[in-house]
Order: sequence, then structure tokens, then C-alpha cells
Amino acid sequence: MASHRKSRPAGTGVAGLRTPALATAALTSVALLTQSAEAAPPGGGRPSVEEVEKKVDDLYRQAESATEKYDEAKERTARQRGRVAALLDDVAQRTDRLNKAREKLGSFAAAQYRTGTSASDTATFLLADTPQDYFDQSQLMSRLTEHQKRMVDDYGAQMSSTLRKRREATRSLETLTASQGDIRTAKATVQKKLADARELLSRLTAEEKARLAAAEREKQQEAARRAAELAKQEAARRAAQQDTAPSGTPGTSGSGSGSTGTAGSSASAKAGKALAFARAQIGKPYVWGATGPGSYDCSGLTQAAWRAAGVALPRTTYDQVDTGTTVPLSQAQPGDLVFFYDDISHVGLYIGDGMMIHAPKPGAYVREESIYYDGESAIHSVVRPA
Repeated sequence: MASHRKSRPAGTGVAGLRTPALATAALTSVALLTQSAEAAPPGGGRPSVEEVEKKVDDLYRQAESATEKYDEAKERTARQRGRVAALLDDVAQRTDRLNKAREKLGSFAAAQYRTGTSASDTATFLLADTPQDYFDQSQLMSRLTEHQKRMVDDYGAQMSSTLRKRREATRSLETLTASQGDIRTAKATVQKKLADARELLSRLTAEEKARLAAAEREKQQEAARRAAELAKQEAARRAAQQDTAPSGTPGTSGSGSGSTGTAGSSASAKAGKALAFARAQIGKPYVWGATGPGSYDCSGLTQAAWRAAGVALPRTTYDQVDTGTTVPLSQAQPGDLVFFYDDISHVGLYIGDGMMIHAPKPGAYVREESIYYDGESAIHSVVRPA
């Protein structure tokens, strides 16, 4: 990654945290899982529905991870492109000033030639490789007037500055080219994973597809059960907070919210705006790399939701997880960001009672869903942006 992030110890689940090695591990797993997805199952028979389900889920997760890398490379490229444009503009302006300074010195040399004074010395300066080569000729310095010396100093300074900026612009162009290459690589990876998933699903019979749908329903039912348990815990916590709150203390706001006072009310208001925006996006399609308004990927949705509340989030899950305050899942409040998987490749917006709004995966739409949609162990951490 080009950006610098906080270093964290490795782990899994809610307490698990990301390490720099995850990027390398993710790339390695992409290659290995692709090979396993394409390989025949043991015994040479058709893969079972369960095997297809796991492989498709793996491919979708790999595609989403590659999408976050694509988002990051795209954002980095946009920043670098702006920097290159500014540098090239600066170099052009400096070159123009340098040419004007050169013209002044040329006029000075011509005047000396007409008067027969120091013409050869001035010509020597103009032809010197660097101003320092010329300054080393101390006998010439003694002949220059103070005004002429200032002209020489100004020219030398502008020449050195322009050369530095040209080198900086060259390096920035090289970085831009590398970032553009990262975009192409990530894009190709996403497209390959999605194509592999579609190919696996296309091989299923009608009966197998029905079994796969039934397995998905069972998974959703279990997720709903876990969400209901968390909702009961949240309700109990709110009741306890109300019982222990001193007389005259402002009440809580929203499911799972324990904030009080002006600061808490302000944070709750921002979270409410973010949630209202996210709810208005329900039904819009997941499209990798999309930031709205017609479609979103997971981090594009959370970024847009909090932007609507006046809070600027970074573009990718890798950076969003470092923005704000990490809180235990048991203390999650509406508006918090819930991150998933060890590689932090997915994020949703918590709405309370164990539910979230998120852009799930390719082929799906923005929707409300249990935070346990892929099991409790998939939850990485919870972050409060404001």
C-alpha cells in the first residue's frame, strides 16, 4: 500500500486486527483459491453444492478485496495526477522566468560587447555548466557591479530550482504510471474472480440451485437469530442506563445509543443523517468501484453516508477502519462502521439491534441485513467515526 497506516497485531474475529502482511497474504490466497476453484474435487466427480457454495463465497470475497485495492489505487492515482499537473504547471512557470532572466543576462552581455568590457567573461557565464563554475572565477566577480551580481545570483537560483522541480515532476510521473498499473491489475483480478464465480454457478442443475438457495436461507435465519440476541442485550443496556441516569440527565437517542449531553447529541445527530442517507440507497445495486449515486460498493456506501452527515471518510475499508474510535461490538451504536474479515475487505453501517445497511457483493443490492450474515467470526471490529 502506498499510504501509511497504524500497525496492529494479527488476530481474528472482533478482536482481530490487521497487519502489514495481510496485503501479501491476500494476494497469495487469491492465487491459491483461484487454483482450488478451478481444480476438480477429490475423486474426479462433480463438486458438491456445499463445495460450490464455499468456492463462490470465497471468490466473491476475493473480488471484494480486489475491489478495495482497486479503489485505493484509483484514489492514489487521482491524487498523483493532480500533483503531476501542479508540478508541470510550476515547472512551466519557472522555465518562463528562467528564460526571462537569461534574456536579461543576454542583453547585459550584448551591452558589454558594444562597449568592449568583459564580453568574453559574460559569454563564459552563459555557457558554463553551473553558476558555481562561473563564480569560481573570482577575477570576474570583482568586475561585476552589485546590480549585475544580483542578476547572476537570481539566474543561478532559478536554474537550480527549476532543475529540482523537473526531477520531482519526473518522479511523480513514474509514480503515476505505477499507480495506473495497479488499477489495471486490480480491475483484472476483480473481473476474473466474478467470471469464475459465474462459471461455477452456471454448472449447477436446477435441483442444486434450489439446495443452494435453501442453504442461504438457513444461514440468514441463523444470522437473524444472533441479531435478535444482540437486540435484547442492547435493550437491557438501555434500560439499565435509564434506571441509573440522574434526574434531569438528557435521555438516550436511538437504538444502542448511550450518549448524553451536547457532544453526544451532536454525534447522534450526525449518525442519524448518515443512516437516513444509507436507508435512501436501499435497493441500489452493488457495483465494484462505485461511489454513487446510482450504485455503490461497500466502502463507497459508508463514505457517501457519512459525507452526507458532514464527516469525511477515506475511500477504502483499509483506511476507514483507522478513522474514528474502535469500540467493542457490545457497545455498538447506530451509525458505527462494522468491518469484516481479517483482511478488512468489507464494511457496513450499523443501525442497531444487530442489523446493518451494506452493499453486500456483486449481483446483490444495498439492503438491511444482520451483522452475523457470514457468522460471528467474520466480524473484525467496530469503529465510531464521530
